[in-house]
Amino acid sequence: MAELQYAKDGRLLFTKEMKEEYTILLPMMLPIHFTLMANSLKLEGYRVELLTTTHRSVVDEGVKNVHNDTCYPALLVIGQFIDALKSGKYDVNKTALLITQTGGGCRASNYIHLLRKALVHSGYDKVPVISLNLSGLEKNPGFSINLRVAKRFIYSLLYGDLIMCLANQCRPYEVNAGETDRLVQTWIEHLTEEYKISSNLKYNHVRANMELIAADFATLKLRNEEKVRVGVVGEIYIKYAALGNNNLEQFLHDEGVETVVPGLLDFVIFKVDNRLEDCRIYGGNPFKKVAMQIFEHICEKKQRDLIEVISKFSKFRAPAPFSHTKELVKGYLGYGNKMGEGWLLTGEMLELVKSGTENVVCTQPFGCLPNHIVGKGMIRKIKQNNPQANIVAIDYDPSATRVNQENRIKLMLANARLSAEKAHPRATSENIPIKETVPVH
Repeated sequence: MAELQYAKDGRLLFTKEMKEEYTILLPMMLPIHFTLMANSLKLEGYRVELLTTTHRSVVDEGVKNVHNDTCYPALLVIGQFIDALKSGKYDVNKTALLITQTGGGCRASNYIHLLRKALVHSGYDKVPVISLNLSGLEKNPGFSINLRVAKRFIYSLLYGDLIMCLANQCRPYEVNAGETDRLVQTWIEHLTEEYKISSNLKYNHVRANMELIAADFATLKLRNEEKVRVGVVGEIYIKYAALGNNNLEQFLHDEGVETVVPGLLDFVIFKVDNRLEDCRIYGGNPFKKVAMQIFEHICEKKQRDLIEVISKFSKFRAPAPFSHTKELVKGYLGYGNKMGEGWLLTGEMLELVKSGTENVVCTQPFGCLPNHIVGKGMIRKIKQNNPQANIVAIDYDPSATRVNQENRIKLMLANARLSAEKAHPRATSENIPIKETVPVH
């Protein structure tokens, strides 16, 4: 068994010996993206397992181990980790946890400290916690991200955004039920195999793969009908994670609508762009500014390639480039507003509404002040300038009942149905079935 080692600050280190013996647990947020990333780490010899648990005990463990003033995503992630350790599925003497740190002003940067405190409280103080960050916040001798892994991570974002965008436009209309999800799984397995070969990590190969992926999805048999589109925005974890939003995407799919979810690449570019705005507003290291400009240019170029690939197929709608979303925010918020999702959240709502997805669910952890300002706080002004906008803000926290959340969304869908019938009299409500919600205990 690996010998325990501690850093000067007292934290338990993840050592090289642990890499051989330990299973690393990772919380799920985006199924396609995170599966590809987890597989990337497995190819480096790490034993990684994504946690997909969504039962009530996850919330209960979070409530017991995290102060109730802490935001809901932290409570869920920590609760999911503690629940997994208590499940008996893992050898707690050979298990490590991996969590991301943004390094910004959001409380997310402090999740790792709250997690360690919760581990001590629950008797798991010998379980090491690994920080995955780009800010050099914490280092572990047994865990590092080399250039090969970094490339896989970046391409996982690109592949993930592409596949998610295409799948969301196919799944509601597929003739053969389950065909879209089977194709998604096929490509995840294929890309993972390709990650084993270094030559496949060259961008020209990745670009060719993107063409193949889009062409493959274009072959799926789809029904020729129109459905109401509903966009999903909000705090990054609650927006994407089924655990955080009570499986919102599945609920919307069951209601017969097409779900539109902005990609993760926009958020990555937003974080880079923030560094440039800091330099513009406050000054700063000129070399850092140039480095960030180069990185932002690379990311935006790859996003434009993604848009170009999707645009080749008339049956698909391509997302807007980051620069367009940023431009839409003018007159609403300043670019210095960057805590939480910052101005990007407002921009995503505007981009959806102006591109024809007029119905939007804004998901927010109750008490997340930055996102309430740029989310719920901006809805009134967005509606004033865009009367067709049909936006509902949904709060998520331990005491919020799923039935109330879903009933509020159903009301939004009812309004969407009325608007669709007025715009297209022949389009009946059959395309937007409104089912009775059964309380979940």
